[in-house]
Amino acid sequence: MTTSPTQHLFLLHLNNNHWATTPPIPSATTFAMAFNGTRSSMMVPGKVSYQMTTVDTANPGPPLARRHAMNPRTWSRKLKLVAVVAFLVVLGVIIGAVVAAKKKSNPSYPNYSYLKYSIADSYAGEDFFSNFDYVTDKSATNGFVTYVSQDTADSAQYNLTYASASSAVLRVDASETNATDGRKSVRIISKKTYNTGLFVFDIVHTPYGCATWPALWLLDPSNWPANGEIDVIESVNQGTSGNQMTLHTTAGCTMDGTREQTGTQLTTQCLNSTNGNSGCGVKGPADTFGPVFNANGGGIYAMELRSAGIRVWFFNRGSVPADLSNLATTASTSTPNPTTWGEALADFPSTNCNIGNHFRNQSIVANIDLCGDWAGQTAIYSGADKCPGSSCNSYAATNASAFDEAYWQWSGWWVFNAAGA
Repeated sequence: MTTSPTQHLFLLHLNNNHWATTPPIPSATTFAMAFNGTRSSMMVPGKVSYQMTTVDTANPGPPLARRHAMNPRTWSRKLKLVAVVAFLVVLGVIIGAVVAAKKKSNPSYPNYSYLKYSIADSYAGEDFFSNFDYVTDKSATNGFVTYVSQDTADSAQYNLTYASASSAVLRVDASETNATDGRKSVRIISKKTYNTGLFVFDIVHTPYGCATWPALWLLDPSNWPANGEIDVIESVNQGTSGNQMTLHTTAGCTMDGTREQTGTQLTTQCLNSTNGNSGCGVKGPADTFGPVFNANGGGIYAMELRSAGIRVWFFNRGSVPADLSNLATTASTSTPNPTTWGEALADFPSTNCNIGNHFRNQSIVANIDLCGDWAGQTAIYSGADKCPGSSCNSYAATNASAFDEAYWQWSGWWVFNAAGA
């Protein structure tokens, strides 16, 4: 049977630089003092006094023993050391479990290792357009445009596509003054398809102007969006806000992990049916498209499509890497090495997107749409871009001269491939 310890109340005070109690504590060796640290109301003049309770330790019983065991101040140095080590071990186990769980739920960033690229296809020179089909289907994005055949595009009346030894041009008709059924334009698609590759586009001039919606992109036209879409260059209206690079896919492709890019992330969900079919986009600065881009003499875009991910670089004329210079004459012997180019403008890693499953049979497409679901939106056309007229369609139909700058001009395109991409 355990008896409760005897408790006594004392007044602790400082007397002549020594602590004393009132009344004196008898046989202090038999007492453990529980000092509660509260200033006493029974103040002795000129003395600092505190109340305390002492407990007879002759037979403290389990409650006092537990209090002493749980109080680190009563532990020996050895016991404290053991406790610290045990705490660090437990903490290490917890951190390890958290990190492992995080890695399992968020796979690591891919390894964009070196690939030995060599030339596969060149799109340059006077026969540039012979490598493409002219698509005359109605605009899938509700554009106010009539896409014409190659015969119409090449005719003397319209002259919407033409090529020389040094460049190729694709443009919107700027002659018809009342294009009530949609202004004439061109959409070309490459006859060859690709599953992987390094695509290099040397661009002299990008189309811009109110109502325009130009794009340079890749997709499988017979199985969209199941086989994906890669928008390498795209902008609308005045084109002053820079280039937008975007992926469009079916479910199961997101970009919410680590990305190494200089561009501004817009959205991370690539599923085409979400966010107004906007896909997962990245925005470049003003000099990556439009009037600033053109005034600087254009530049080179390079897009790498491989299992590790999809990346897009932009180089102005003063920063073109040596292995991309003068491709018109050196492409056959060039071996571009993206690992030396620095951080990409846009990075779409395979972390949470199986690139090989989402992007197949890609054809290269270039076109200039007008108005439609993006450029023609009231909030975009007359709001953000401050374009004139009561509507985009009416402006496009009756202002032929407004499309003088609505043309693409390319020095050439080159596609490189590599084993293991």
